Amino acid sequence: MVAVAPTWGFFLIFVFMTIESSFIPFPSEVVMIPAGFVAARGGLGTGIPAVDVGISVLMGLLGSLAGAWINYGLALKLGQPFLLRWGKYFFLPPEALLRAEELFRQYGAGATFFCRLLPAIRQLISIPAGLARMGPGPFTLWTGLGAGIWVLFLTLLGWSAGQGTAELSYADLVHQGKDTIRANLPWIIPTALGGLAAYVLLSKRIMRRTGA
Repeated sequence: MVAVAPTWGFFLIFVFMTIESSFIPFPSEVVMIPAGFVAARGGLGTGIPAVDVGISVLMGLLGSLAGAWINYGLALKLGQPFLLRWGKYFFLPPEALLRAEELFRQYGAGATFFCRLLPAIRQLISIPAGLARMGPGPFTLWTGLGAGIWVLFLTLLGWSAGQGTAELSYADLVHQGKDTIRANLPWIIPTALGGLAAYVLLSKRIMRRTGA
């Protein structure tokens, strides 16, 4: 991936974020954090860190909107009965679809904004927007704002980690990372397990239906 980053990096960010924002399960963290890291090292298209990170955020946002529009368009054309019957074969279980609809009914257009910042429901919230025939303009605006904040946050995480590493080779970074992990292992493991448990509990709480 690093070898093709200068030529295909921005395009790959767009493609992977389109996939992530559609109905296919794919974590945005493994796209935008590395993008920010490589950008900080000047390893993307322009070779200028500040420009690379700006274009990375833009491509991530456009990819998120493209994926969201896929879900929105499918819901608009296919309708709820089709999605409830066949969605489970395309990573769209009925329980998740019904929970997304519940949140959309509860919060209206604002759900397309704040749900883009939450795990488990991020991709799905575009579907009830399509089912409710939400206007294309408001849908794009609110989805773009939520997705933009998320993409910017992840990219800046990677950017922060990549700062000051431009002079190091990736082999040096691997060795340095191993030494850092080995030295801090006693607290890295419980922190990672705690973070995973919190993520799972939060996801379950978000996806727990409250209505009939």
